[in-house]
Amino acid sequence: MGELLAGVVVAAAALILILEPIVRRPGRFRVARKAEDADFEAMLAPLEESESPKVQALLALKEIEFDRATGKLSDDDYRQLRASYSAMAMQAIKAEDAADAKADAVAVVAAEAVEDSAEALVARMRKTLAICPQCGPRPETGATFCSNCGRTLTA
Repeated sequence: MGELLAGVVVAAAALILILEPIVRRPGRFRVARKAEDADFEAMLAPLEESESPKVQALLALKEIEFDRATGKLSDDDYRQLRASYSAMAMQAIKAEDAADAKADAVAVVAAEAVEDSAEALVARMRKTLAICPQCGPRPETGATFCSNCGRTLTA
């Protein structure tokens, strides 16, 4: 009898879990959706406050697309605004790409300078390292004898 009662309880719990999303209140789903929309709006807020010409032109293009879709803009106005904002966006994108290319060129020159100084340091260290005829270059600077085999070091 106890097993039958336990089986009925498990079946009822499973039925509740399965039917719960179907019979839940519609308001709960809408609240979750509004929270997602709020998160999306919060993510867009920094973009809208950006003073980057590229971001501003792209946001303006998005806005005129919305205005056209809602019937606030005529087709002629839409074409004129789209052409001007597209030109502004392309100009801003090209300017940003040029600035990025300039920054990359500066980074390459700096990396080459670091590499050259590293090569100079390695060459200087090779000149100062003592060399054992049997063990090879030794890390000891200023030593007369090899710390490994005891032979006389050559410069």
